[in-house]
Amino acid sequence: MSGIVFHQQQLVFLSHHYNDGKCCSVPRIKGQRVSFPNLQHGYAASCPKFVKLSPHATVSGSGGAQYSEQWLDARTKQKREKIAGIDQDELLDPSLLADPDSCFCEFRGVQIHHKVYDAESQANNSSQSHTLSQVARNNSWKLGLPMILLHGFGASVYSWSRAMKPLAELTGSKVLAFDRPAFGLTSRVDASTHLSTGTNDAKPLNPYSLSFSVLATLYFVDFLAAEKIVLVGHSAGSLVAIDSYFEAPECIAALILIAPAILAPRAVQKLAGQDKVGRENQTEGDISNSNMLAKPFIKIFDILFKFITGITQAIVQMAKGMTDMLNSIYKKALTTILRSAFGVMLIRMIIDKFGRAAVRIAWHDPNQVTEHVLNGYTKPLRAKGWDKALAEFTAATLTNAESESKPSMSKRLNEISCPVLIITGDNDKIVPSWNAKGLSQAIPGSCLEVIKNCGHLPHEEKVEEFVSIVYKFLHGAFGDQKELSMQAGAVV
Repeated sequence: MSGIVFHQQQLVFLSHHYNDGKCCSVPRIKGQRVSFPNLQHGYAASCPKFVKLSPHATVSGSGGAQYSEQWLDARTKQKREKIAGIDQDELLDPSLLADPDSCFCEFRGVQIHHKVYDAESQANNSSQSHTLSQVARNNSWKLGLPMILLHGFGASVYSWSRAMKPLAELTGSKVLAFDRPAFGLTSRVDASTHLSTGTNDAKPLNPYSLSFSVLATLYFVDFLAAEKIVLVGHSAGSLVAIDSYFEAPECIAALILIAPAILAPRAVQKLAGQDKVGRENQTEGDISNSNMLAKPFIKIFDILFKFITGITQAIVQMAKGMTDMLNSIYKKALTTILRSAFGVMLIRMIIDKFGRAAVRIAWHDPNQVTEHVLNGYTKPLRAKGWDKALAEFTAATLTNAESESKPSMSKRLNEISCPVLIITGDNDKIVPSWNAKGLSQAIPGSCLEVIKNCGHLPHEEKVEEFVSIVYKFLHGAFGDQKELSMQAGAVV
C-alpha cells in the first residue's frame, strides 16, 4: 500500500507537507478507512500529529487549521513551564542575575553571594537615609562592631535590603549579608561531587548542611577582619546564628534572633524534675521518721519498686532503640526520595503552589506585599539548579549528623552567656510569638521585644521600629562599656 491507512472514529491525522510548507486536514469519514496517498513512509516517524475531537466536532477547510493552531498553542504553553510565575525555559547562572552591588567569594568550592554596607559609604551615598535611618541620625552613639545577617528558609540577601543601610549607620561599621547555599544567588553545586572532591586541608562537607553555613559565617567574620561581631539571624537563620556561637563564642559579641524558628524547650520538664526531687526528699524523710514495725514492709516495697523500675527502663531502652532504628530507616528513605527526580518534581510543585502565597502569609498586612517584593523573593528561581539544590538542602536538614553526636540545641540554650535580643511580631503566622517567649525564658538574661501589628518579617514590615529596638538593645548592652573605654583613652 502506498499510503498509511487508519480506521478513524474520533481522530483526525494532521500531516505536514514538506513540499509547500502548509498543514492540511483530512475530513473524518465515520466507519470508513482513511488513506493518505501523498504522505510518504519516510515522513511518518517525523511528523505524526493528531488531535482528539468530540463526537460532534466537524473538521473541514478552515476548521482543521483552527484545531491545528490550538494544538500548537497547547504545545507552546506546555513548553514554557513557569514556577511561581518564573519562566523555567531559560535558567541562568546565578552570577548573571547579580545586582550592581553584589559580591561573590569562593568558600570550599562554593561561590557565595553577599553584600556589604559600611558607615562611610552611607555618608557619601544615602539617598534613602532620610526615610530609613531616622534612629541613627537622632543618636550619636555608634557601636563600632560589624554585623552579619543570616536570612531564613526561602529567603536571601534581598530580605535584608531595607534594613542593611540603617543598621550600617547605627553600628558605625560594616554590615554583611550572604546567601546560604540553596538560596539567593549563591552557586548551586552538586552535593555528591562536592563531597567526593574535598581539599587536602579540609574534610569534605555537604554544602547544604547546617555545618557548612556555620563555617561560612565564621569565614565572613575573618573576611571582615573583626575580632567580634553582632550576629543576627532570622527564622531558620537563628539556628545558624546559635550554632555559630557554640562553635566560636569568642567571636560573637551579641546575638539578635528575629522570629527564631527554634523550638523552645518545655518548662514543664524542669518543673517535673523539681517536683520529682521534692518527692524523693519527702520520701526519705518519711522513711527516717516511720515506725520501726513498718521498716520491713518498706524495704520489700523498695526492692520490688527497684525491680519493676529496672524492667521498665530496659523495655523503654529497647523500644527507644527500635524507634531510633525505624527513624533512621525513615530518614534514609525520605532523603533518597528527595534526591530523586520525583523529589525534585515535588519541590517544584510545592514552590509553584505555595511560594508566592507564603510571602503574603509572612506579612501582617498582605496588602503591603507589592509585586516588587514578590519579584525579590522569586528571582532565585531563575538560577540553574535551584530545584535540585533545594531538595539537597531539605535532605541535608533531615540527616543532620551533628544532631546525633552533639547535645540538642534546646539543652544548650542556658550555656549562652553573651547578650541576646529576641524580636517577634504579635501576628506571626509562621513562628508564633509564644514560642519566642518560651525561648527567651530558656536563654538567661535575654531580652524579648514584641512588635505590634507585625508578622514574620519585622525587619521588612516594621523597619524603623525594628532598628529602634536594635539600637536600644545594643546601647544598653555596650553603651556604658564604650563610654568607659573612651574615657580611659582620654586619660591616657
